[in-house]
Amino acid sequence: MCQELETGVVDLLIPSPNATAEVGYNRDRFLLSPSSCLDEQLLQFKFLGILMGVAIRTKKPLDLHLAPMVWKQLCCIPLVLEDLEEVDLLYVQTLNSILHIEDSGITEDNFHEMIPLDSFVGQSADGKMVPIIPGGNSIPLTFSNRKEYVARAIEYRLHEIDRQVAVVREGMSWIVPVPLLSLLTAKQLEQMVCGMPEISVDVLKKVVRYREVEEHHTQVQWFWQTLEDFSNEERVLFMRFVSGRSRLPANTADISQRFQIMKVDRPYDSLPTSQTCFFQLRLPPYSSQTVMAERLRYAINNCRSIDMDNYMLSRNVDNAEGSDTDY
Repeated sequence: MCQELETGVVDLLIPSPNATAEVGYNRDRFLLSPSSCLDEQLLQFKFLGILMGVAIRTKKPLDLHLAPMVWKQLCCIPLVLEDLEEVDLLYVQTLNSILHIEDSGITEDNFHEMIPLDSFVGQSADGKMVPIIPGGNSIPLTFSNRKEYVARAIEYRLHEIDRQVAVVREGMSWIVPVPLLSLLTAKQLEQMVCGMPEISVDVLKKVVRYREVEEHHTQVQWFWQTLEDFSNEERVLFMRFVSGRSRLPANTADISQRFQIMKVDRPYDSLPTSQTCFFQLRLPPYSSQTVMAERLRYAINNCRSIDMDNYMLSRNVDNAEGSDTDY
């Protein structure tokens, strides 16, 4: 679902303007689409809120990359100009140029020669030109009212997704008490919904359980060293391979399943397998750490689907008996 949201399959999110322009911060973050306001789209925003509430309740994080200003709005924290600048640097620079245009020697006489706008319209987060106040198309932009124009443009951009945010909060209210969100910071809410973006090897070591192999076995030591050597992007792929998820909860105590490493009797240097329903990695024996790393990398990059889980569950359930939550 998160992938569909961030790849445009479902048109609820848009890349930040900074991402489009390749400038500034938050180029890897997304905003709620201000143009998605049809009844069906609002229902989808509501469902997104339900998903966020479920993520908080179940402590199963979502792999969402929303811009900080969206999390602030969900917490009912008022936005300021700096929040807009963090997602749309060029637009803020443009508005500042209009506000202080006299510093560039521009006067009322040559104002329209330098400013290609003739009314109270501005650029939305999705790049569309829209009236920034009701009837803005018919209100002339002049040298004398430029400060009001800039103030109105900023006000519009800081509130253009208020409707979408309200619907997301409504969806969250089905699962969690949203008035309490105002007690959180934007960062705290993001961590509750999305967990930690960094996959910590130390955290996995705290919740691991070994099966058919001892902790100090050479193969186990090779595995942990390989995981340490992985980039975070590779560790995210590893998490998807063994659990079907891309993130860990922000609090280690909220990890409900223990990570299992199981030694299996298969030919040397075979590919590893996993059972995501058990958070289980099944390691065959390897002739060296280099070979293990190569086989793991191949597996996590070429097996991103969990469609075979039901088959594997019925085939191997006898080998996976026992609680995966026992500490």
